[in-house]
Amino acid sequence: MDASDEILQMATPSALLALDGAMRRLNVPMARVLGRPVEQCVGHRFGDLLPASQLTAVESLVSHAATTNTVAMRVLEFPGPASASVVCLVEARRVNDPVGGGALVWVHSLNASNDRGGLLIPFRLAAKAANLGLCMYSSQERTLEWLGGAPALAALFPKASIPLSEVVRRVHPDDRSVLRRLVHLTAARSPWLGLRFLTDGDGWHFLVCRARRIILGSGGPERVFGVIRDDTTRQARRRRALVALTAERQRADEIAAFSSAVMTAVTEQEIQQVVLTRLAATFGGTGAALALISNGRLRVSSDAGIPIPLAALHGLPLDAPSALPHVIRTGEPQFIPNQEDYIRRWPHGAMVPYFDQLVTGYAISINPLSPSGDQPLGAWLVTYDSEHHSSPQERALMGTLADLAGQALKRVRLQEARVELAAALQQAMLPTLPEHLPGLEAAACYRPSRDGLDIGGDWYDAFVMSDGAIALEIGDVQGHDVDAAAAMGQVRASMRAIAAHETDPATVLTRTNDLLVSMGAARFASCTMLRITPDNGRVTGASAGHVPLLYARDDGSHSIREMPGGPVLGVLPAVDYAEETFTLTRDAALVMVTDGVVEGPGLTLDAGLERAGTLAAQAIHGGLNAEETADRLLDAAVAVDHLDDVAVLIIRRT
Repeated sequence: MDASDEILQMATPSALLALDGAMRRLNVPMARVLGRPVEQCVGHRFGDLLPASQLTAVESLVSHAATTNTVAMRVLEFPGPASASVVCLVEARRVNDPVGGGALVWVHSLNASNDRGGLLIPFRLAAKAANLGLCMYSSQERTLEWLGGAPALAALFPKASIPLSEVVRRVHPDDRSVLRRLVHLTAARSPWLGLRFLTDGDGWHFLVCRARRIILGSGGPERVFGVIRDDTTRQARRRRALVALTAERQRADEIAAFSSAVMTAVTEQEIQQVVLTRLAATFGGTGAALALISNGRLRVSSDAGIPIPLAALHGLPLDAPSALPHVIRTGEPQFIPNQEDYIRRWPHGAMVPYFDQLVTGYAISINPLSPSGDQPLGAWLVTYDSEHHSSPQERALMGTLADLAGQALKRVRLQEARVELAAALQQAMLPTLPEHLPGLEAAACYRPSRDGLDIGGDWYDAFVMSDGAIALEIGDVQGHDVDAAAAMGQVRASMRAIAAHETDPATVLTRTNDLLVSMGAARFASCTMLRITPDNGRVTGASAGHVPLLYARDDGSHSIREMPGGPVLGVLPAVDYAEETFTLTRDAALVMVTDGVVEGPGLTLDAGLERAGTLAAQAIHGGLNAEETADRLLDAAVAVDHLDDVAVLIIRRT
């Protein structure tokens, strides 16, 4: 891949690092979450730009990617652009330097909007290790949510989510100003503050709290996080009972969250994110790895918490005499409580690298992602930093969750195979543009949607007419299925056939509409057709209910042209379509799009047209050719989560 271009175009934080962690290049979103200009970041070590508490995690992440040539993930905290720090799920992988050769490490933030709970796991683990409680306040919902940490502290709260009004009721009246100071925090963090809190069972507790502002993911929501320490002395017997009850509840919540996240994942990468951010925490481990089968060999990724290098496992064949391939091959899980047991059970095989050489005790649990007898998919691996004997209940639970992950992986791969087939079918039905158009430059791009079978009804066409003029069409047939694709091919073929005898766009649309109505077509279609004379730039165009045309000029300006015409094709009989004639000046371009480019979740048609017109005009002004301009428009559409298929057709007069 061309990592330099990729990081510059990504909407999320991204950077290229030297193998020692020094910052080589970064995009503006990365500079923003680092809280400093781009030029102040280049040359500095990545870990030095983050809070000191993140140094170990950053070095582990970069080291794994640089030395093992495998994908690694880690949740990292960035200083942020203002008084709130930003927490992101960061992926690191080794890439080739497209400029100077050699190797670099590409780090970039992943989209964790479907599982923001995974971003909180490091905070929960840190709070638990420090015997503190962790909670989160949402000013929009006015609720306080318990996130975990010390079980004894969780036992103070009757429910995991409490309205602020209920919290206020439980705080001593003299201490409510302290609560307001914590939840309505304006600075980056507060000092430790004490307040009295009334519990249901054992009266007043004196809690010492500290709050800070955190943004969940680049561009994500801002929340106020609080850590809580209970300075109240309670009877030991009651403490043990509450701790046990709360620990069970917390574990049940973790398992439920894991199950929900893995079953709602829609891509293989999202399954990988869930496993690598949640697996170790769910089972009390210190690290996790995911091994999937690719061309008969292992493709391994880890959460960077694994204490042993995984390079020797990456690329292993399935018949290798080692524990991980054995589990995948046979479907039989392996629970290895210590190094001695591993060496005893695998004396002649290729062992986990250096597992027998670790100074302190370690344990490994490995589960297949498909039951015995099924097609092998892979396995996951959990490590522990001391001897660990899995209980029968833990083994059964880990097997159940592994089966869920395997089912999700099968579902995702089946869908991806259908997507590839559908995209290939759609691409095969789209035409190749004429290679040589005197005085004109044409380019077209199409990308399928990510919904259903991904066979869309968008189409474009361009061809030379009998009188030497150039015909351009773009349109959208109703629906996203096989019938829509068939109807698309029918409409495009009909318009070509009619245009061989009728050169006016309005007449072509009128005849096509008559044909579709007479055939009783089950689908309607919107369309814009243009006729361009290359020598003088004369353009005649008409529209059948399609989105407006964009006119982009080389001075960076643009305009939106609402073409005359009539209703969509195939609905009303005996419709006469109108047309308009204008001139395309030299070095200007006409941009024809389908609605997926300019409409989407949270984006109105007017705003989308203005946005697309601005992007096209900037591209033309910047010297980009027609193909590069089309790519930029489609990249922008994908970046804002458009669900529809999208097509762009650009004609530029040179």
